[in-house]
Amino acid sequence: MSSTHKPTRRGRRTVARHGELSSPGPFGFVAKLIGIVAAVVLVSGIGVAAYAVTDITTSFTADAVELEGQGSVPPDIGAIEGGVDILLVGTDECEEEYAYLFGARCTGADAGGQLNDVNMLVHISDNPRRVTVVSFPRDLMIPIPSCTREDGSTTSATSKTQINEAWGYGGLSCVAKTISDLSGQNIPFAAKVSFGNVINITDAIGGVDVCIGNGGIKDKYTAINWPAGPRTIQGVEALQFLRTRHGLENGSDLARISNQQQYMSSLARKLVSSEVLSDPGTLYKLATTAVDNITPSESLTNPMTLMQIALAIKDVPFEDIVFVQYPVLTDPADVNRVVPDHDSADQLWAALAANESIEVTHDQDLTGGVIVADPQPTEPTTDPAPTTDPTATPAPSEPTVALPDNIPGQNAAQQTCSAGNVRANG
Repeated sequence: MSSTHKPTRRGRRTVARHGELSSPGPFGFVAKLIGIVAAVVLVSGIGVAAYAVTDITTSFTADAVELEGQGSVPPDIGAIEGGVDILLVGTDECEEEYAYLFGARCTGADAGGQLNDVNMLVHISDNPRRVTVVSFPRDLMIPIPSCTREDGSTTSATSKTQINEAWGYGGLSCVAKTISDLSGQNIPFAAKVSFGNVINITDAIGGVDVCIGNGGIKDKYTAINWPAGPRTIQGVEALQFLRTRHGLENGSDLARISNQQQYMSSLARKLVSSEVLSDPGTLYKLATTAVDNITPSESLTNPMTLMQIALAIKDVPFEDIVFVQYPVLTDPADVNRVVPDHDSADQLWAALAANESIEVTHDQDLTGGVIVADPQPTEPTTDPAPTTDPTATPAPSEPTVALPDNIPGQNAAQQTCSAGNVRANG
């Protein structure tokens, strides 16, 4: 099936659906996800001493990677003009405990290799702070530059290669160099997490709440047979959920990205909930689990840098944490692959460079990966109406840039449900 196939909209859906959620307060999800949770433990003000952060992050340096061809990191993240970019890479390595979930991928000649199947560029803007997460499809065909391997040898540049092969050319550094070349963004920070590591991090916070739409999900490739409705996933279920595409409405990798963004939004809400932030034990467990399960760039191993990144995003509201998919077109040479839509991408990068508030215009119901949630009736308030000063000058409204409609996405304040492949009527 083509990666760009758009599903037919379905009428009846069986899942109770919810509207936008307001941000419950400070702390975005990004720092926690890549191991910066150690710093968040400190800045959250629940009494964990600074030396604990340093102690936790000591083990973070053992396998740290130097990033090739990226600009230097200034001592204060706040001094970076136009914000800062952090690359998050998810690999599908065949860890013994979870190899059975990968089927033929972990039984053939390539079982010992790794693919960078999830590639997310996190842009933290300058003031006002915003967070934009750009996901690059694994089937994206692009040039891969010459990269330096761990042994010092170099690889030859390619003119057209699937993006998830970049890891094999030079690990985390080569993935960063490849996406830097494609996006034109300097990437001073990067981190890698395997899918098995995601399981451990999800378990550390007691699971993530997701929503299964349509009539449910059936996927023999990831062993999912889940009914429609809300579901808390952890353990192997978290990996199954992040891996599934055949269980989604149109079965494409682009649909899987939308479904993964549902998980990320829910993870953001869980991380800032009182269930996590008010429990020092859970926070410490999350911090230690994160640093034990993540391979960072050398630039991320300084505890002060981690804390500065956490401070930079701590007050970003959910509606300003936006997940988008890098815009693509069907590859003329292969309908099952995609190529960059540079015109639309240029509009996205220009909006980020100008630190403009962005609006996703793409209809989520057309992604084939998620369906948009209906708003619940709001309870009438008994509070007195706020009084306003008729002479006061109203605050100026901030202009919003509408992204091209071929850039799917959502913000962390929105709740979506997986567009399951089981019809609601059975």
